Amino acid sequence: MTNVTKNNKSIKIKAPIVEALKQAYENPTYQFHIPGHTKGNGVLPDFKKLVGSKALSIDTTDEFDNLGTLHPATGPIKEAQELAAKAFGAKKTFFLLNGSTAGNLAIGMGLTKKGQRILTNRNCHRSILTGLIISGAEPLWLVPKRFDDWGIWGNITPESVEEALSSHDDISMVWITNPTYEGVVSDVKSISAICKKYRVPLVVDEAHACLWNFNKHLPTPALQFGADIVIHSLHKTGGSMSQSSMLHVSENSMIDADALEKSLKLLHTTSPSLILLASLDAARANLESPKGKKQLERAISNAKYLRSEIDKMEHIHHLKPDFGYMTDVTKVFIRADGLSGKRLESILEIEFGIEVESASDAGLLLLSNLGNTRSDMQYLVKCLQMIDQSHYSDICYLENKKHMPMLTPIIKMSLREAFYSEKETIPKDLSVGRISAEVIAECPPGIAVLLPGELITAEHLPYLTDYDFIEVIK
Repeated sequence: MTNVTKNNKSIKIKAPIVEALKQAYENPTYQFHIPGHTKGNGVLPDFKKLVGSKALSIDTTDEFDNLGTLHPATGPIKEAQELAAKAFGAKKTFFLLNGSTAGNLAIGMGLTKKGQRILTNRNCHRSILTGLIISGAEPLWLVPKRFDDWGIWGNITPESVEEALSSHDDISMVWITNPTYEGVVSDVKSISAICKKYRVPLVVDEAHACLWNFNKHLPTPALQFGADIVIHSLHKTGGSMSQSSMLHVSENSMIDADALEKSLKLLHTTSPSLILLASLDAARANLESPKGKKQLERAISNAKYLRSEIDKMEHIHHLKPDFGYMTDVTKVFIRADGLSGKRLESILEIEFGIEVESASDAGLLLLSNLGNTRSDMQYLVKCLQMIDQSHYSDICYLENKKHMPMLTPIIKMSLREAFYSEKETIPKDLSVGRISAEVIAECPPGIAVLLPGELITAEHLPYLTDYDFIEVIK
């Protein structure tokens, strides 16, 4: 339990797993159990020096030191999940140790069945598709708006959701991604109302929006709009360690939470890392603390500062909510006249030591994070100003260069049937006219170019430059 002071009053911020690990560290025992490195004594010295002896000494699983268990949740882990549910406005929260991917797989495995139709956006994360491959459910595609000048997919319209639900009475779930990787926000309030009208559960992969519930200047989270299940990648922007996420079930959810938990138990390791679980606990506690709230306010302020400075530049531009959609202010997608996003990324990295979240042919994504300082942002602005005023060339850049379109899939087989069919690997150049047998998706952001069961066309080839061979149905 951490004591913080606000307005001369002491506020207690509970972090049960963190506190339990601290207690275990301060009361060491002789260990004759896993993990075999025994508090770091059995690891490579260089590695121990790199990560620190304290980190290795608390690297344990949920079977020892009265730390509780993950499945079923007991002790400090159960308490930490309950505190997280309260903080995010959920009825029940599950900690995830294989990223949001684990949550999406569990939803597919536990809540969908073979032959069911699931309404989802074509630019969903590959883990959603993997969940459907496991269950045998079939996607019915929502095609979001396309922002051609920016080379990205935009928001999902409520009208497209209603049209699909009114035209297909066999849709058993609406499963959407919001926001997009680049921060474009859909009208989840209206989409949720439409789902309730048709009595179909709404699942929102809100992986990139775990901060929204902690500041009024950010968009409204889906749980407040009545989504049945919401997934948050705390490791992306919330301050937890890589690979740690949360899955929330809403107060009035239509889904079977027990079936979901059974699937998570099947998918999760039986030796969960207490360090990762503690980082989720700590991230939630930090976001609720006065210090964490100040960090988030600073992140928003830094993003606004960056955007205002880019507005003054002649050749660099940032994505704005100009066309009836919203954006998450902390995700700043930029492009530069005459430069591809990849070229701009290389200039920032090689000449200025700046690493960005991702880059495409069209532009690149910058995140204003909890840990970034104003001086960080001022340095970034200074570098962008220098690029804006210079004459960098991009020999690979073509003014008419096409960016990845939303190719209309030609479906020849079901996802599951294609995935488990007999396959062969052939040169990419010979793949046109064949049926894909694999998921081809670049990470980040994990959006699929091709899925099992889809016909490979000549239009796909320019977006498969990293592949010499393709797996197809034999």
